[in-house]
Formats: sequence, C-alpha cells, structure tokens
Amino acid sequence: MPHASGTRFGILTAPMQVDYQDVLRVWREADAIPEIEHAWLFDHLMPIGGDPDGPILEGWTLLSALAAQTRRLRLGLLVTSNRFRPPAMLAKIATTVDIVSGGRLDFGIGAGSRPSHPLARREYDGHGLPYHGAAEAVASLAEACTVIRRLWTSTEPFDFHGEYHELTGAFGNPKPVQRPHPPLLIGGRAAATLRVTAEHADLWNIPGGDIADVRDRSALLDRYCTEIGRDPASITRSIHLPVSYEDPGRTRDAIGEAVEAGFGHIVLGLDAPYPEGVAAWVAERLITVG
Repeated sequence: MPHASGTRFGILTAPMQVDYQDVLRVWREADAIPEIEHAWLFDHLMPIGGDPDGPILEGWTLLSALAAQTRRLRLGLLVTSNRFRPPAMLAKIATTVDIVSGGRLDFGIGAGSRPSHPLARREYDGHGLPYHGAAEAVASLAEACTVIRRLWTSTEPFDFHGEYHELTGAFGNPKPVQRPHPPLLIGGRAAATLRVTAEHADLWNIPGGDIADVRDRSALLDRYCTEIGRDPASITRSIHLPVSYEDPGRTRDAIGEAVEAGFGHIVLGLDAPYPEGVAAWVAERLITVG
C-alpha cells in the first residue's frame, strides 16, 4: 500500500550480538538510500536478547563513530536511559555527537529500563548504577530535560537546584550545531512519562504491538498537551516496529496501521544477523511498495 506523504522511515540496529563492522555496513548502506531518513541504536550495557553474556557496544560511543562515517542520515539512541548518565554529562556527550554529525542528532531519552524486563536490573547492578523506583525515574527525567535544554541554549553559567539534580556553575560550550537545539524525542508509554513528553518533547516514540493501545496512548498525550496549552500536533508521533524478514507483508500491514493512527515517523527494527543488502531490502519491500 502507498504510504502517506510526509512519512519518514528509519531503521534501528540494536548493537548486541553483533560487532562494529556489522552495524557500520548497514548504516553506510542506509546512508546512500534516500528512502531511509534516520537510523537508531539503543542504550543498554548488557544484552537484553540472545546470549546474556554476548557482546554489546555502548550506544553513545558507537553513535559518534557512526556519525563520522555517514553523511545524510539523522541519527540517535532509541532511547537513552536517563538512569545511566548525569544529565549535564549527557548534554555534553550529545552536543559532541551533534557536532561530529554536522547537526544530524535526534536526541532520544527516556526514564530508563522497565523493572518488569527480566534482564533490566542486572545491567545496573553489574555497572554499580543505582536503580530507583518508577516515580523517581520519571521525575528525574523531567529535571534532566530542563537541565539539558538549558545547557544547550544558555549563554551564561547557571545553577540548578532540583530534587534529583544539583548543578553549580553549569555551562555548555560549544553549543550543538542545531538551533535552538537538537530535536528532543521522549520514548515511553506510561502516563507519567507522557506528561513529561507533553511538556518537553518534539517527538514521542512508543514500541509497536497492540495498535489499539498505541492509539489510546497517543490520545492520552493529546489530552496532556491540551491541559498545558500545547498544540498536540506539535509533537511528531514515532513508532518502533520490528521487521520480519520472512514475512514482509506482516510488517507492511503494521506500517499501514501505524500511519493510519497518525504516526508519521516509523522506526523499523532490524534483527541481527543482518542479511546482505538489508537496507536496500527495507526500502524496496517495506517503504516504496505501492
């Protein structure tokens, strides 16, 4: 089926159970295919699929390397765990990637891994990182968004006294290439996260699955935007859909449902191992089909 004009398609390559050359091959290929407009990594420190002791690469470091090896793709992490890095440090990392990429960063962030995921907790314990409850994680995310935006835009040093973050003499120099700052994408489906999204995000991403639930979450975001006087249409709706190499028709149907539900930013998740020519296959079998 033809897709709505203005729909922007991208890919996600989770950097686990693969090596750098695998990911680089796919991103370089995608960079040469105009139908693929954006590319994403995820943010985990230990595998959440496959061999739990298998290889996994750190997201922001890898993203900077891929930014230097591509020219056109917009790029980001879907999504950064706000639990892993202090927000001022994250703002500096993201600024560096925006500069390396020549202004192509889409800054994805979320509250952090769900404790319900069976492998979510071990990467915190395994790296000596604290793991707080969901309410604290979401409140910390809201403060982080404020701090990061101020570091990207403030022309003078500032202090920030929040409940979860405390900064004295904070200042970001240089600034990101993009003005006023890179687009901010928040990922998640919980109501509390959607309230933060309504206040701070330029894009909102949700994992695909139950399209009825996705529609309900999008309607809830509309309501939260309206409550604070924001136009709901000012937040681009983004969805992550897994790709079936064996049954592309199923993936095409999921894309059609998402577009019909108002999602104009489609992230197609590619499972490893990546077939040879997978980016061209995505463009031909999933995006440009008519």
